[in-house]
Amino acid sequence: MKELRGNVSVVTGGASGLGRAMALAFAREGMHVAIADVDAANLERVAAELRATGVKAFAARVDVSKAEQVDRFAQDVLGALGGVHVVCNNAGVAPIGAAWESTLADWEWTMGVNLWGVIHGVRAFTPMLLAQNEGHIVNTASVAGLINPPSSAVYNVTKHGVVALSETLHHDLDERNSKVGVSVLCPAYVPTGIADSARNRPVELSNPESGKSADQLAREEMLRKAVTSGKVSAEQVARAVVDAVKENRFYILTHPRINGAIRARMEAILAGRPPSHPMRDA
Repeated sequence: MKELRGNVSVVTGGASGLGRAMALAFAREGMHVAIADVDAANLERVAAELRATGVKAFAARVDVSKAEQVDRFAQDVLGALGGVHVVCNNAGVAPIGAAWESTLADWEWTMGVNLWGVIHGVRAFTPMLLAQNEGHIVNTASVAGLINPPSSAVYNVTKHGVVALSETLHHDLDERNSKVGVSVLCPAYVPTGIADSARNRPVELSNPESGKSADQLAREEMLRKAVTSGKVSAEQVARAVVDAVKENRFYILTHPRINGAIRARMEAILAGRPPSHPMRDA
């Protein structure tokens, strides 16, 4: 989509972090913006920021793991803003732990937000874009959708799923000669609040703090430090997303230094070797 001004963008996970940055980046392009999140208080603050740029904004509390809430949000966006043109399925959470330490609640929570949230967004919004034969879908994955860092099994599985869904969606649309574009966003560490995403974790899917091993707690702190010290800002990633939508570019890789780890994984697969350690062997 070359021309964004006057059109409508949708961003899930829009109350903070990368979602907020994307929403503001689209607003600065002159797009009206709909944001969804479970954080109702921050949603209203971001909506006010969006309106201050001179565009219309619509905010709704939505749990993207719930199909009926995403379906209702899609219809509400049409009613409030009159259309949909760019959809960013961005909401995400990031638990830490060895593959055998992750609880059933960890899996259900993370799969619900990171993967089912994208599935619901694709299912709810793609028919709208197809009907007008115009638009663009951006699914937020991670470099963890292309490589597999240790102590992130749940997160890695969901992000690989998002990459697979996005690539397949691209092929499905292409086979139908659709003008609807698709991008998959694969950033590395960006200073956002994702390391503290448990603040919005549903009570029914929570784990007792006492149930975490010392190793889990240490690795959570390592993640928090890595995220907060990220050299690429949320605003820079958001700018890359806007550019990719305009250029109809599929892969959005925002951290060139991680490319070696991606290449090493591909080479190990083709050579039949055990997987390379993505944080050590690239």
